[in-house]
Amino acid sequence: MSFYTSSSSQKTHNLNTRQSPDPDSSPASSPGAITPTTSHTETAGSSYFSNLLWGGLFRRFTSEPSPSLSTENSPPALRHAHTYQPDGEDDGMNLGKSMDGIYTPPHFHHRVPSPMGLPQLEPLQLLGFSARTRTESRLLTPAIAEEVRNLVPTRLSIVDEWNLVYSLDQDGASLATLYDKCDRYRGKRVGFVLAVRDTEGGIFGAYLSDVPHIAPNYFGTGECFLWRASVQAPLPPPPSLIDSEDTPDVGRSTTIRAEQNVASGQVNAHSIRFKAFPYSGVNEYYMLCGQQFLSVGAGDGRFGLWLDSGLEKGVSSTCQTFGNEPLSDEGEKFGVLGVELWVIGA
Repeated sequence: MSFYTSSSSQKTHNLNTRQSPDPDSSPASSPGAITPTTSHTETAGSSYFSNLLWGGLFRRFTSEPSPSLSTENSPPALRHAHTYQPDGEDDGMNLGKSMDGIYTPPHFHHRVPSPMGLPQLEPLQLLGFSARTRTESRLLTPAIAEEVRNLVPTRLSIVDEWNLVYSLDQDGASLATLYDKCDRYRGKRVGFVLAVRDTEGGIFGAYLSDVPHIAPNYFGTGECFLWRASVQAPLPPPPSLIDSEDTPDVGRSTTIRAEQNVASGQVNAHSIRFKAFPYSGVNEYYMLCGQQFLSVGAGDGRFGLWLDSGLEKGVSSTCQTFGNEPLSDEGEKFGVLGVELWVIGA
């Protein structure tokens, strides 16, 4: 609140002067109007310095630059960041299109890709087959393994040696034996490739992110996936062109099964038809292992891949975890002729 003196000679001056009450005074002990303590000299001094400040700023921004402050001898100014368009034109002044351009940090010119490409991976080596294991009895071939290798995590794809942990042909038909051979990999950052052959010769399996072991609950990660492989074999020309002299060389192929020995290694990589089914994100039923079964993927009472304890029978259905198709051409239920488990990164 402001107070003003009753003197008419100071009325004009005091109307523009705001004064706070004396802290040592009170309305009871100081009756009447309180005279402002701000003097005319203090007000005039404040006005002088205010005018001096504004006048200096005005002259600074309106005067011509001094010749002594020439930029010839001064250090170069820092270049601001720009946004360049994909066609190479500088669009730093075009704010309407700058969001579609490429941001370049200050002090850097146009970036160019590195001339050094990614190094090529060494060919895979499948180690662990016994000398007595026949070639046609081996499920995972280098051609199929290379296809699986493209989908495993990067930290494992650079590994060029896969080691055989379990083989039904070499170790016998027992799920308990498979678990026992996996125990030494517990706690290690490794991956596993499961390969299965059904009674019709189909080759399929799964990539396992964790060590298969008996557990009461589901375990694993979204790195798991299911896969199946088949061979593309050439077909003869159609009957309508067999007797024609100008029969064109038309390439035809079909998907075949064990009759062409998918796992025999006698087919090249270009004739392999490989399909993978990665994690769908619907649920987290990656792996579940018990004394009587091993399963990968589940949902709505169906399993993506399920094997019994004797490794004699299996089940493969469309499951929510991977959104896969049945892996076996026999149907949802199939007979088992071979099982292999490979470790990566050990």
